[in-house]
Amino acid sequence: MSNQRPAWLTSLFPFLLWWPRVSGTTLKADGMAGLTGAIVVLPQGVAFAVIAGMPPEYGLYAAMVPAIIAALWGSSWHLVSGPTTAASIVLFSGLSALAEPATPEYVTLAITLTFMVGVTQLVMGVVRMGTLVNFISHSVVIGFTAGAALLIALNQLKNFFGVEIARGLMFHEVFISFYGQLSDINPYITGVALVTLVTGILVKRFLPRVPYMIVAMVVGSLVSVVLNLLYGQDHTGIETVGALPAQLPPLSAPDLSLTTIKELAPLTVAATLFALTEAVSIARSLAARSGQHLDGNQEFKGQGLSNIVGSFFSAYVATGSFNRSGVNYEAGARTPLAAVFAGLALIVIMLLVAPYAAYLPNAAMAGILVLVAWGLVDFHHIAQIIRTSRSETAVLGVVFFSTLFLDLEFAILLGVLLSLVVYLSRTSRPAVRVRVPDPDKPRREFTTNPQLPECPQFKMVRIDGSLFFGAVPYVAERLRDFEQAQPLQKHLLIIAKGINFLDVAGAEFIAAEAKKRRAQGGQLYLYEVKEGVCAALQRGGFVQTIGPENIFESKTVAIKSIFDRLDRDICSRCDKRIFQECQSLPPPIK
Repeated sequence: MSNQRPAWLTSLFPFLLWWPRVSGTTLKADGMAGLTGAIVVLPQGVAFAVIAGMPPEYGLYAAMVPAIIAALWGSSWHLVSGPTTAASIVLFSGLSALAEPATPEYVTLAITLTFMVGVTQLVMGVVRMGTLVNFISHSVVIGFTAGAALLIALNQLKNFFGVEIARGLMFHEVFISFYGQLSDINPYITGVALVTLVTGILVKRFLPRVPYMIVAMVVGSLVSVVLNLLYGQDHTGIETVGALPAQLPPLSAPDLSLTTIKELAPLTVAATLFALTEAVSIARSLAARSGQHLDGNQEFKGQGLSNIVGSFFSAYVATGSFNRSGVNYEAGARTPLAAVFAGLALIVIMLLVAPYAAYLPNAAMAGILVLVAWGLVDFHHIAQIIRTSRSETAVLGVVFFSTLFLDLEFAILLGVLLSLVVYLSRTSRPAVRVRVPDPDKPRREFTTNPQLPECPQFKMVRIDGSLFFGAVPYVAERLRDFEQAQPLQKHLLIIAKGINFLDVAGAEFIAAEAKKRRAQGGQLYLYEVKEGVCAALQRGGFVQTIGPENIFESKTVAIKSIFDRLDRDICSRCDKRIFQECQSLPPPIK
């Protein structure tokens, strides 16, 4: 009996594809990895919720149900979904203008946004738009993340130094406000934040296997307790996060009124694009390391379902987490059950440790968030992009500064637009290289060498890139430049080996060039035309315009056929002897 399941069944329940891999060995490995992930997400979840403007417990809610659903209905074996820095700061940037953070109105908007993002992701997966995120360049992600990191650090200045900074200030206004309060810095709060920050740095540097965030939080909390005992909380001014509710994620519901949907629509697009980019990028990175085949469209569906279901269990926008996914992989996870176990273990852990958040000072959270912000800046890739590409450097810079000075959703959409502009700019300028036979090679292979002579009647060019409507003007301009420089070269051979795609505009251009050359007394020829390109020319009837006899598969046949059509009067005065066939001609007339 065959174990092959119907495609419709595995499409509805994709976990059936990897379920046969589950065994006692994998369950043990996944259980340990899941427990590790649940411990790691404890401080992260609270920190990310603070960034998002949500009550602290909501960061943990976002790491429970969404992680389980995304693991079961996604494609990656190792991706762990939940709250992330990028998603949190996008949410805060968009919603803080509509409601006061941490209020019931704000939470409702966040839940509604999560539902809308989930529906958008699911629809994109169903209509197979999984390749869309490929158009968001790496530079956009790095630039946005670096800008978001700086904003995170700035937003924690008040908690790090114990000063009052108004909400909603612009990037430069935060600096101005902070500078004006330097004399009001609270040394006790700053001391706790610095101890937490330094502890995190040291543990991360010298004890990499130890969860540095948890250790740093514990140390910062102990220091704050000691300071409050010695001097009194009224004197130190050290405030705490407060006890978290020791309960399961409460049920919730999005507000689907037309007014709310219209308000959140622009933010939904930006949050969806960035969340999917983050999730798919991480999943692909881990798939490359584990040798897994990743289905981008299924990952879209999994992410969408996780946010839809999560919105009914008090979760805000969840996506793939690089930190927790990396920990999951390094901890030995074998199947997506590791992420399921992580979500379940977090529920149990929260019920046990939630009351102890009453001892967690805001200053310690600020120290952790500054450490998180520093880790977000990818200095290596920033330097690499600056060294490698001016256009990508420009994209990175624009997105970085847009993140600082504009609304975040606009910064993301601007980055996507710039990525598309750079992509279209590159593809619309295919390489058009002049080719000549190399007399020093036995078979006179074609080469691009401006030092070698060309035939005065016959030009050969190679086009590398798609010949579509956006590229036609550039290619036409290049051929026009060649024609003006050497007007006697009325015969043109296009080496089409590098043309991978041809649309109607490209086909019409080739046909028009053939007509023009014929009217001038020459011809246009094609050599090494790919099957798909040739099929497009045939379907549109353009082969008849070009002439079937002018399309060649063999270089030898092409050169001989074109050579036979050259003007012998011009040949008789030429001493260059470009082609082998030229050797049969009589000596040139002086």
